[in-house]
Amino acid sequence: MSIMRDNQLAKRNVAVLICAQAILGAQMPMIFTVGGLAGQSLASNACFATMPISMIVLGSMITASPLSNLMQKFGRQFGFFIGALGGLTGGIVGAVGLATGSFSIFLLGSFITGIYMSAQGFYRFAAADTATASFRPKAISYVMAGGLASAIIGPQIVKVTADSMVIPFLGTYIAVVILNFFGSFLFLFLKIPKLEKKNINTLDSRSHRQLVTTPRIAVAMICAMVSYAMMNLVMTSTPLAVVGCGYSPNDAANVVSAHVIAMFLPSFFTGHLIARYGEELIVGIGLFFLAFAGLVALTGVQLENFFIALIFIGLGWNFGFIGATTMLTNSHSESERGRMQGMNDLFVFGGVTVASFSSGGLMNCTGGDHLTGWTSVNLAMFPMLAIAGVALIWLLQNKKPSSNKT
Repeated sequence: MSIMRDNQLAKRNVAVLICAQAILGAQMPMIFTVGGLAGQSLASNACFATMPISMIVLGSMITASPLSNLMQKFGRQFGFFIGALGGLTGGIVGAVGLATGSFSIFLLGSFITGIYMSAQGFYRFAAADTATASFRPKAISYVMAGGLASAIIGPQIVKVTADSMVIPFLGTYIAVVILNFFGSFLFLFLKIPKLEKKNINTLDSRSHRQLVTTPRIAVAMICAMVSYAMMNLVMTSTPLAVVGCGYSPNDAANVVSAHVIAMFLPSFFTGHLIARYGEELIVGIGLFFLAFAGLVALTGVQLENFFIALIFIGLGWNFGFIGATTMLTNSHSESERGRMQGMNDLFVFGGVTVASFSSGGLMNCTGGDHLTGWTSVNLAMFPMLAIAGVALIWLLQNKKPSSNKT
């Protein structure tokens, strides 16, 4: 009876988080589509075109641990409201940067938007908070599936708003402000009990060092970081590459839309696959998909190459990231939740930050043309994918019966 009650609450929270992922999450494909193009129009040096995207990821990395601690102390609802406020404020500041032609103000807005991106990253953990062990991978997967709607909504809003005002992309950032304002009301329906203080300070809680040196946790973090960072590395440069190779901004939006659909569509069944075949196999398939995407991108710059490569980048991210997230949530106790999840996202978004900063430099400053830059971006994936693959194989070879602490 207790399990049924827990899953009923979990399903209610999952429904709220799916809606938040769909509505509030739409701002991320919007910003990732226009951020680099807007940066290119404002920056004095083309090498800094993707800086707005990089600043979002940097803001997300810096705020991940503080936001996790706030959620541990005051609850998920409080943290998600802060995230929406960050998205709203970032949208306003970004719009001011565009209106005044100030690249520095635009970058500040992007950095503040990172607060929202960080909060969105915790939707998946919130889905697991009230779920039983058997429902947990499905709960995480279903919430991630909400991104499918955002993948459709976001790029369509870009098409309507990008040129709706005299200043390009200003309408898109105003739309971001509106999304955050109305979307934040969803969290009024979220019901995730705060951890009691006595449960937060239990004696069995491991230190940061003990957690990060636990083999299963370490490999989960490596695979999550590589899956997310390599996806971001390629996606950040994609609009610049598509437009630079002679296609239109609408083509770039369509490619990004297909990519984000591929990121989230499998989530309807990823949880079932994890429950049936295990996290390690699904993560391994994700890494393979990412490598295949890189190979497709290296074979040419026809529009279909962009579509196929970005679709497989999305699939690889889905399998790799959701599988690694499930592996992580099954490897720490409730009392370790805030510490572990904050540290995980610090590492994950730290890797994504490096990838995002690297993306612009590789794309615009490694050969003088878009084809050479796009080649450099995709070649850069393979060393990191090899590291994650070796780590996963090592874990499988040394696998012992799991000591699930949840």
